[in-house]
Formats: sequence, C-alpha cells, structure tokens
Amino acid sequence: MVIVFDIGNSNIKMGVFDGDELIDTLRLASGNKTGDEYWLLIKDMLGLKNIKANDVTGAIISSVSPNLNYTFEHMVETYLGVKPMIVGAGLKTGVSIRYDNPKELGSDRVADCVAAHRLYGGPCIVVDCGTATTFNVVTAEGEILGGAISFGLKSAAESLFASTARLPKVELPIPTSVVGKTTITNLQSGIVFGYSGMIESMVARIKKETGLSGAKTIATGGIADVVNRCAPVFDVVDRTLTLRGLNIIYKLNMDKRSVSGGKTK
Repeated sequence: MVIVFDIGNSNIKMGVFDGDELIDTLRLASGNKTGDEYWLLIKDMLGLKNIKANDVTGAIISSVSPNLNYTFEHMVETYLGVKPMIVGAGLKTGVSIRYDNPKELGSDRVADCVAAHRLYGGPCIVVDCGTATTFNVVTAEGEILGGAISFGLKSAAESLFASTARLPKVELPIPTSVVGKTTITNLQSGIVFGYSGMIESMVARIKKETGLSGAKTIATGGIADVVNRCAPVFDVVDRTLTLRGLNIIYKLNMDKRSVSGGKTK
C-alpha cells in the first residue's frame, strides 16, 4: 500500500492506495503539531481500516507549506519505515511544464494536472477550489501551458468579515435568490454567487484566449460542488484529484525507487 500526503496552507489531505484503489482518506488541519502528534491521528485512521505500518510499502508528499516538510518526512521514515518521495525536480510526472520557470508551479497543481490528464484526458482546464483558487491549462499532449491564481471562497469571506465591523459572519449555503432581503442573505448571495461567477468567467476567458473551446473542465476542492450547483461550468468534480495524481506520480517513479531502496532500516 502507498500513502500520499497533500500538505496545503489550511489542510493536510492523506490517502491510502492499494494499487489504483483509494482505500481511505483523512483530512487534518495544518498547524504546529509535531510528527508524533500527527502520527497518533494517522495511526488511528489506519487502524479503522486494519492497515498496519508494515502494510505500507511507499509514500509520496506534495507540500506548499515548507515548515511542515521535515515534520512529515521524519514521521513517515520513523513510523512507517519508508523514505517518502517528494514531488519536485527529478521526479517523472508524465506531463511537461511550459512555465517560464517550471519550479514556480506548486506541486499540488502538478498533481492535479497529472490526474486530470491521465484520468479524464486533454485538453482540459483544471480548477482547484481551495484556500486559493487555481486554474491550470493542460493540452491534449499533456503540456501545462500555465494558468491563474485567485482568492478562495472561504478566505475571501473571512477577509470581508474581518474588515467590516458592521457585517456579521454568516454561514454560506447556496442562496435561494440573487436578490437578498436581509443583510445576511445579501452577504450569502454576493459571496457565493460572486465567487461562482468569477470561476465561470475565468473558464470562459481561458477557453477564448487559448482556443481550447472543447476543453473539459475538471474541478477539485471542497467548494467545487457548491460552485457547480450555482454555475454548472465543470464537466467533472473529483475531490480526490490531487491524491490520485500523487499516486500516479509515485507509480511512475517506482522503478527509480526500487533502485535506491524502499523500506528504511
């Protein structure tokens, strides 16, 4: 079995794969926990699926939070007995990056593009609705042309609430009407429909500029389903896209891994 970690700014997502099958997932808050503390949480989850540390033969980590890199590398080596792959220069991905500086592209975005292209085909536009909202353009040949980065729905809402003393913090269900009759429904409409409209507009602009009018739009992230109900712009919503991309990258590099060694002693 292979464990994959997607370490983000707000959350850490983990998946356990048996071949191509995703056995289970776990979401943890990014924070100041030690490797030992994270392991206790992960160990409990593995136990629920009767997965033992010795069942794990490999691991791979994608991280946009450098301060957690050593914590997870050390935890994986100490408690699972494997040296994790780290998504970055030197690993095969199956895609080519056409950025001016390919190293600038976040490893989570690379994993998203790898999974979208491998599982759903290209050309495609990959949208990740997370703490930030990222847009990535992938050609039929698997070239990542570039993309865009915008605000996330929750981060934008928190900024609004923090900056306006008279506006209350509200829950964000899908509004029943664009025109609200109270301050709360005004906020809900503006935030949810406004965010969905931003994504709809960006996808349309990307298709027009690139000429990829027939590109599939693949979405991931916790808010993707909400967006698609407000503005049905996504062809596929796959909340496990990043994890699946990491598993694909791991398998692409298994031969190299076997040469350098698997389980640590």
